[in-house]
Order: sequence, then C-alpha cells, then structure tokens
Amino acid sequence: MPTPKKKTSRSKRDMRRSHDGLTAPAIAVEKKTGELVRPHRAHKGADGALYYKGKQISAAK
Repeated sequence: MPTPKKKTSRSKRDMRRSHDGLTAPAIAVEKKTGELVRPHRAHKGADGALYYKGKQISAAK
C-alpha cells in the first residue's frame, strides 16, 4: 500500500476529526405522564400502551 509522503500535522488531523464527536440524544418530556422520552418516537407507557405526542395510539397487549 502507498504510504504518505509527508507527516500529517496535528492541525490537519484534528480538523479531519472535528465531526467525530458524540452528541447527547435529544430528550423531551411527555405531556400526560411527565416521562422523559425521545422525540418523534412512540414509547410504551406504564400501562403497557403505546403513546405518541401525548396520545394513546395502541392499547396494551
């Protein structure tokens, strides 16, 4: 395999890695129960039913 002709500087290396950092997931508070949930996703409530945007979308199994 070919090898680099010049050493990559710290600056160039770090600029390349600038987008590699991790971000914390977005968290929203559910309107009815006050639970912390991921936005734009359905979640299972304490009663086992599925909720989305504060509304029940599916009954418990």
